[in-house]
Amino acid sequence: MKKWIPRLLKPVLPKKKKSEDIPSPPQNETQVQPLSTNLSDNLALLKNRFQNSMDVTFRQFNIDFKSPKRALIVYIEGLVDTAAIKSDILEPLMYDFTSIQAENSDQSNLLTWIRDSALPNNRIPEAHSIEDAVQGILTGQSAFLLDGFDSALLICTQGGEYRPIEEPDTESVVRGPREGFTENITVNTALLRRKIRDSNLKIEGLKLGTHTKTQIHIAYLNGVVNPKLVTEVKQRLQRINIDSILESGYIEQLIEDSPNSIFPTIGNTEKPDVLASKILEGRIGILVDGTPFVLVVPHLFLEVFESAEDYYSRPYYSTAVRLIRFVAFIIAILLPSIYIALESFQPEMIPTDLLFSMAGSREGIPFPAYVEVLIMGIIFEIMREAGIRMPRPIGQAVSIVGALVLGEAAVRAGIVSDPMIIIVALTAISSFVISSLGDAIPLLRVFFLICSASLGVFGVLMGILFVLTHLLKLRSFGVPYLAPIAPGNRESLKNILIILPTWALRKRPRILGTEDPIRQNSGKPSPEK
Repeated sequence: MKKWIPRLLKPVLPKKKKSEDIPSPPQNETQVQPLSTNLSDNLALLKNRFQNSMDVTFRQFNIDFKSPKRALIVYIEGLVDTAAIKSDILEPLMYDFTSIQAENSDQSNLLTWIRDSALPNNRIPEAHSIEDAVQGILTGQSAFLLDGFDSALLICTQGGEYRPIEEPDTESVVRGPREGFTENITVNTALLRRKIRDSNLKIEGLKLGTHTKTQIHIAYLNGVVNPKLVTEVKQRLQRINIDSILESGYIEQLIEDSPNSIFPTIGNTEKPDVLASKILEGRIGILVDGTPFVLVVPHLFLEVFESAEDYYSRPYYSTAVRLIRFVAFIIAILLPSIYIALESFQPEMIPTDLLFSMAGSREGIPFPAYVEVLIMGIIFEIMREAGIRMPRPIGQAVSIVGALVLGEAAVRAGIVSDPMIIIVALTAISSFVISSLGDAIPLLRVFFLICSASLGVFGVLMGILFVLTHLLKLRSFGVPYLAPIAPGNRESLKNILIILPTWALRKRPRILGTEDPIRQNSGKPSPEK
């Protein structure tokens, strides 16, 4: 049987316009300007570049080297560790310099000697232009300039306040690591390195955004990932031409295959262990500075029903929980539409006693069933949004009290029926089980509601066929979105509905086209005779 290899497709984009009709993002009009050997001229250039910026500090001091030399340090308060500047730059050069300088040092190589012998920093790159010096200062480095030299030392003194490592609220677990990514990309890459201690873990960087110049890291496991996938990810990222990248969601919308679909074709996570497991399967992680949400590609539809905890616990209970997630997804999108279809179009399919009970509860209700669902759905979304946006203690109180008071008042006023309250409550609770599809589930629910209100059960079936057809057309970086169901793969299907023990998971997902398909050869454990 011919081995199926995923096709790496380019994202579906609208037809290109003529180049003169496409507005380009604003670019910096400044040209590359080299540094001067005169310290006063460099100081004037830097002050002109940072004019009216009160957080930029220009610290001038003298270095006693045979004859006093003027020096300058430029940094931004809040982006640097001021204690490191004092201990690693000022003290060695102002107080200890005369005692540690070499006797054969001369004026011509003084800056190089300071970099190699006087400053105890790990990385000290050089900048030969004003633009390079400014970019280094904006990233938290301290620019050191010396009179008589046309280059600057960019000393790594990044610091400031960052959010500590905490358990992410969106991916809570009972068993497993509780650490989560932060807004600092350096901390995030270190957390990933702690999970995968392999030199084949490659982390490549680039900057996106003409104004923000946001640092982006691409993480993958060399020797496992498909090289074509790495090339495709790099090409899509390099095609991005935008003025700012403030969150990973910007990149997600600019590189996805199907921008008009409601289903996410690019995954995201806040947990290092989840990202590590995806990379070990042959996927690629995209880390963005300033956000704890890391993008993962390719992303398949069935991954929304998975949890990292499934593989940390016993497989039997994890299998039952995964089946519950599938049931919860069906309830969240189809329960209101099925209720409307049966109550309005096919009441003969409802048991007689239940039908009489439903008819009695609807007595005096002025609205049809689908209007009841719309009213309660809108009220629920309002309460959910209020609970999210308000402070956490107040938001929880608003959600609980609002649901109880409004639900009871709506039934007493005869606006909605008792069964409708149960239907909407069960639907709302089920939608929280699949949090990664939180954007798509409400839209799917409304779509099936329209189908059922128009054609009943037949309309619901037609809507299901339409959604399945749409899912079959989707791709995530060339990989079919419904894989391994379509196209089918017997080996990968073993771990969809039923979670296998760790010793049975010998191979990586074939659908990803990895270079090394074997995960482990431990075999089934057996006691010694």
